[in-house]
Amino acid sequence: MLYYAGWNTHPGYVWWLQYGPWHLGLAVGPSYYLYFRSLTNQTFRWRSYRWHLLPGLLQLVTYGAAALADWLLDYPAHQPATMGATSVPGPGATLLESLGRPLSMLGYGLLLGYSLRMLVDYQPYRRYLNDNFSNPERLRFSGLQQLLGLQLLGLTLSVVFTGLDAAFDFSTDVGWVAFALRGGLIYGLLVVGIESNYAAATTPLRFEADIDETSPAPTNLPWPEQADLPAPTNAPVAANVPVSDSETGPGQADKLATKGAIDKLTLPPELEPWRTRLLHLMDTQQLWLEPDLTLTELARQVGIHPVLLSKVINMGLGQNFNDFVNAYRVADAQRKLRDPRYAHYSLLGIALECGFSSKSTFTRAFKKLTGALPSEAMRVKL
Repeated sequence: MLYYAGWNTHPGYVWWLQYGPWHLGLAVGPSYYLYFRSLTNQTFRWRSYRWHLLPGLLQLVTYGAAALADWLLDYPAHQPATMGATSVPGPGATLLESLGRPLSMLGYGLLLGYSLRMLVDYQPYRRYLNDNFSNPERLRFSGLQQLLGLQLLGLTLSVVFTGLDAAFDFSTDVGWVAFALRGGLIYGLLVVGIESNYAAATTPLRFEADIDETSPAPTNLPWPEQADLPAPTNAPVAANVPVSDSETGPGQADKLATKGAIDKLTLPPELEPWRTRLLHLMDTQQLWLEPDLTLTELARQVGIHPVLLSKVINMGLGQNFNDFVNAYRVADAQRKLRDPRYAHYSLLGIALECGFSSKSTFTRAFKKLTGALPSEAMRVKL
């Protein structure tokens, strides 16, 4: 792009075209991965992961050393043959030219490897969101997934172009297509970055891909002040909905249908009073109406450590946090859809009244927990 902008007509600019850090392909893959890690954990520190950027740093040092060697040997920056070169390339420029294609292929390999690593880490990240947030849609970073897909498409095209270039020795005029594609990816990263950074900055994300829990459980367990509270009779925590074993664990693939069935779930005796207290507070205070309710906030309301509350919900109720809260919201929506006083409400209005943050989230949760769409339930009501 700089060549077409006229940089080839000025000796100093030609030097930057030849030795400038335009070819840091070895840093692209690691940068995507570290960006994902920084988005999903507000305690992320670059220093702990800087070794991932070592290949890109070595590539930068190689270009710098080549430029310094040619400068010390008094070799002027040479122009490619397609630009009408009249100077003899120095040993540094010759080395860079010979390393160009192998480094490009190595950069493609790193990008593919780190992209696959991101996809692997994304699955536990989704589980982390479901275990900690009642409205995790904006934290799924769908734009980042789309950008990654676009980057993999660019990778494929770049590999094809590099192979064809090796076979047919394309001129510089053809190479601008690959640079134009990368320019589009950069603009895409800007848009996705603004969107993702805002969501990450306003939410206490503490995801670690290498561990199962984000904080250790306390060793001393206080007893709830209201441990003798009666268990609620209308807790909608057991909708009869099949879910995947990956979300609830083996043996919990079917949500239980009655309060009596909930009692049959295995739960350590010291956590039993906390389950009773949790269900009582959900019944009496309608905590699910808070759209941005998190596991940490609910734990504060209950008076228990978040890690222990997660165990109460997972082991004692057979659900993750997201399904647990959404079950209350969906049950509330079903009541409102049958209530004539809400006949003039739209589906979005019902969703917002029940604690959902958007119609799409409401529809998805309703379908998952009831097997039907909200619009179908509305038609039955009519």
